[in-house]
Amino acid sequence: MTVNRVMVNRVTVIGWDGRPLTAAAVHALSTASVVVGGRRHLDAVAPLLATGVAAITLGNVAAGLAELNAHLAADGGPAVVLASGDPGFFGIVRALRRLRLDIEVLPATSSVTLAFARAGLPWDDALVLSAHGRRLDRAINACRAHPCVAVLTGPGGDPAILGAALTALPRRMFVAEDLGMPTERTTWCTPPQAAARRDWRDPNVVIVVDTSVHDTNVHGTDRVTPDRPTTEDHDSAGWIFPRRASPPGWALPEAAFTHRDSMISKAEVRAVALAHLGPGPGDLIWDVGAGSGSVAVECARLGAGAIAVDHDTDACERTRANAYAHRVSVEVIRGAAPDALTELPTPDAVFVGGGGPDVVAACARRARRIVVVALAALDRVRPSWDALACAGLDVAGTQLAAARLRPLPDGALRLAATNPVVLLWGAHTGNQHDPR
Repeated sequence: MTVNRVMVNRVTVIGWDGRPLTAAAVHALSTASVVVGGRRHLDAVAPLLATGVAAITLGNVAAGLAELNAHLAADGGPAVVLASGDPGFFGIVRALRRLRLDIEVLPATSSVTLAFARAGLPWDDALVLSAHGRRLDRAINACRAHPCVAVLTGPGGDPAILGAALTALPRRMFVAEDLGMPTERTTWCTPPQAAARRDWRDPNVVIVVDTSVHDTNVHGTDRVTPDRPTTEDHDSAGWIFPRRASPPGWALPEAAFTHRDSMISKAEVRAVALAHLGPGPGDLIWDVGAGSGSVAVECARLGAGAIAVDHDTDACERTRANAYAHRVSVEVIRGAAPDALTELPTPDAVFVGGGGPDVVAACARRARRIVVVALAALDRVRPSWDALACAGLDVAGTQLAAARLRPLPDGALRLAATNPVVLLWGAHTGNQHDPR
């Protein structure tokens, strides 16, 4: 009896990519008592359904699944759920599994696979993310940091908005609309061209490529730029998917960066600062008073989008050189804080390596999660603490004074002290362990 009930109430999840359905999918549809899906999917399979079959339109997914669950609880018979592409990849399967339903999945080709195929690009080194029902800024930040990103867009996050946010960066976009449909359309464009369009159609997939790594022409041919390190030069592709999310090490030695007269955050300071900043994919980190840009580069190596701000032209050039040397993307803004911060996108976390309490206060007003401040001068500690506290942040701090081992002529070792630095951090209450 239990077996029969399971068979009666089995849910078949059918992926559709516009091609003819398999025999198994056609059979499931012809024997279903209820079919669940978006309007365009329901219209497409209507000729295959038996007379009197109930249809549930997935406008509101939660409400539609609740109706499906009620049908199954009443032993209403076998059900079919229709979805685009591969329902197990950012699709409906996860929600169905949460309901503990007995499901069988008949997948089609995923929209991401189709998009990269239409673009003629490999994607074993790509970052794939969904902006459907999620904050679009996380997708934008991922596109800042990674050389190849596929974005599954959603309402309120079309290619025009994505393009507008990436206008200042060396990016090219491939927009694939209505994949597998008779109305399918694919377009290579620059971010400004994408931002200017108002006729993008849903659903669509957007591939964003860093043109400083990949020289992608309007026909989609991918050519490696000769003088730029490529993703194939390190272990981001070729043996693991998804690619490694973090570098093999961080808090790099000062010698790993171009800097002026030792004007750089020491490795020990960066290690503690990074622990509090918590940079990762989807985050945006500001490095204010960047100097060499070492913190921005470290954050970018950990997958975050990074913006480095400094008023000094030479410092900006050093930051660009360090980003290039470490094969990461860092947007560099030449300007004096706090004025230079006004038009920047909202950061998740901020490192302040230079600037007074007014700069700290400006950063504290903008940061979603945390502000970390490095101070060499003791007279700035109390005003900076107060600036963080006045912004409503929970403030803490420590003094770091590392001593490094150095060899003596006789082979013994001595301790060589580095200059002490005070590190303050101010975090929004409850965000210290942000689950993202």
